[in-house]
Amino acid sequence: MKENKLGLSIFCHAVLVFAALLVGLPLYFAFVAGSLSLQEVQQAPFPWVPGAHLIDNAVEAWTTGGFGRSFMNSIIVTVGIVVGKLAISLIAAYAVTYFRFPFRMTAFWLIFVSLMLPVEVRIIPTYEAVADTAGPIRWLLNVVGISGALESLFGYRIDAYLQWNMINSYGGLILPLIASATATFLFRQFFLTVPDELCEAAQLDGAGPIKFFWQILLPLSAANIAALCIIQFVYGWNQYLWPLLFTTDKSMATAILGLKNLIPVNDSVPAWNLAMNAALFVMLPPALIILVMQRWFTKGLVDAGK
Repeated sequence: MKENKLGLSIFCHAVLVFAALLVGLPLYFAFVAGSLSLQEVQQAPFPWVPGAHLIDNAVEAWTTGGFGRSFMNSIIVTVGIVVGKLAISLIAAYAVTYFRFPFRMTAFWLIFVSLMLPVEVRIIPTYEAVADTAGPIRWLLNVVGISGALESLFGYRIDAYLQWNMINSYGGLILPLIASATATFLFRQFFLTVPDELCEAAQLDGAGPIKFFWQILLPLSAANIAALCIIQFVYGWNQYLWPLLFTTDKSMATAILGLKNLIPVNDSVPAWNLAMNAALFVMLPPALIILVMQRWFTKGLVDAGK
């Protein structure tokens, strides 16, 4: 019996070591490439030993890629996405779990069905909506007839004053991404595990819906909130398609776009040492968030699955 356990333990550890090497090997090659000079990185075969230019390459990559501004943009956009997703998901999950109103479950399943739609399907209508945010208001005023009435009375059309373009703005980068069907579903599943007696006891003590949500549900959801903060931080930090399509001003570029601009193309100098070095410090913020909050991350996922 002991031999079987020993063999199983050796096999499990071997699988774990192999998986760790499989994940860590590309990171090690990025570290090696980021520490080499331009001549060394073009050698064949590729060196396995790190070079002596790690700091120099980091300074040059940071300056060339303009990461001072892009890092600040990424932090603002990511924090906005995390806060927005958590706030909307908590309120939506609380509403569909504890309130009884017509078409409650229809609203929930419409939110859930949005998981089936990939980002690429929604990217064009989302761009049109954000590029002309006041468009639905102008359409409604025209349908109701307010625009024509104001034009006849005052001689001007209100449409000319309802032009709201959010391109190259933090609001345009954040607002289209703050809805999260996954977070809403997870919070709803957690709220369903809260005993009904707790809600009844809160009502007997005179706690209203807001007080019950703020003082009871939120503290109970701390582990789930922390886990979703990590997931949404990584999601927001790694956004590429939406900032690429939505930002035309270089001052609004995110760190991922700055990294993309450092990748050599056909007619440029093959400075893969700078690109690999930049990849290391671009992935550093989400890696630090995961390392610092990994205990809360595990606890939140376990609690959500109960």
